[in-house]
Amino acid sequence: MVRSWRVRWKWSSTTSYIEDRFHQKIPDIFAEKGEEGFREIEQKMLHEVVEFENVIISCGGGTPCFFDNMDYMNSRGDTFFLDAPPAVLKEHLKMGKTVRPLIQGKSEEELMTYIEESLQKRLPYYQKAKHTLKIEVIHTKEEIKQYVNQIIELVK
Repeated sequence: MVRSWRVRWKWSSTTSYIEDRFHQKIPDIFAEKGEEGFREIEQKMLHEVVEFENVIISCGGGTPCFFDNMDYMNSRGDTFFLDAPPAVLKEHLKMGKTVRPLIQGKSEEELMTYIEESLQKRLPYYQKAKHTLKIEVIHTKEEIKQYVNQIIELVK
């Protein structure tokens, strides 16, 4: 969000966009339609949100891995893989406020196993991004600003 302010672009999250359009939380959509149904909705909403002008889009970790989503995103603008080791991803997921159906109710050990296995499957999609930025656990706004500045430098 800081980056969108800094470069005067709008910021959008596919998660928020889906929840706003469907008037449901992601876990409720998962419960009602299953993962396959959710991924179909996600793809359609991704195609809608990329049509906005001057927008930075944040998407969930599964988004690039289904259908032609990663290739589509690459064809529409700059894409970034925020490359973090599994332990960092675990910390970010634990800090996050969003309920994620695929990790809900997992123990610490199960969560780490899920992250490691998912990362192994998803990495080929993530590596298609135009830019890669190595990240660590982000605790402060100052740390966010540092990463934002790195991203801005990559797209100059």
